[in-house]
Amino acid sequence: MSEVKISAATRTEFGKGAARRIRREDKVPGVLYGHGSDPVHLTLPGHDLQMALRTANVLIALDIDGKTELAIPKSVQRDPLKGFLEHVDLLLVKRGERVNVDIYVHTEGELAPGGFLLEHVLNALPVEAEATHIPESVTVSVEGLAAGDSILAKDITLPKGTTLAVEEDAVVLQVLAAQAEEAPEGEEAAGDEAAEA
Repeated sequence: MSEVKISAATRTEFGKGAARRIRREDKVPGVLYGHGSDPVHLTLPGHDLQMALRTANVLIALDIDGKTELAIPKSVQRDPLKGFLEHVDLLLVKRGERVNVDIYVHTEGELAPGGFLLEHVLNALPVEAEATHIPESVTVSVEGLAAGDSILAKDITLPKGTTLAVEEDAVVLQVLAAQAEEAPEGEEAAGDEAAEA
């Protein structure tokens, strides 16, 4: 995974009014924390941050007053209607350090014929990986699976250097039989009476 470089500035103003002023300038308020250090309040460029966050678990090289710090996004708040970034929490990481993150589970292949449904029990798989080598996602084949089949966390091939951060027997995907349409109530009742007679 490549690093995305973003210049950030420390900020001393806090509260809703300060946050609104920052957003009006197409910037995003954020907080950098971790490793037992005091949280650092930042102002980040909105467009650059938006582009960086398109990559899941992106590694960000923050240039803060001439000093570079590595961070990964921990919490991103967006406006529910317009989708613009409102605030971001960044976790400070170091090269070689292992971190817990969630990676997306993509599926490929076709289920067995018969109108089965694939349920994503876990949309994201909790894993532990080296901070500078976090995989974006894993791909799982569901080719030929039928009702009752499931894929457990231990069945998924992880990239080198990545380990599960969830129980090995946790169900990630399962195949369900499609529900048959229920008969109208009147027909069902008539059938019951005929069975009783």
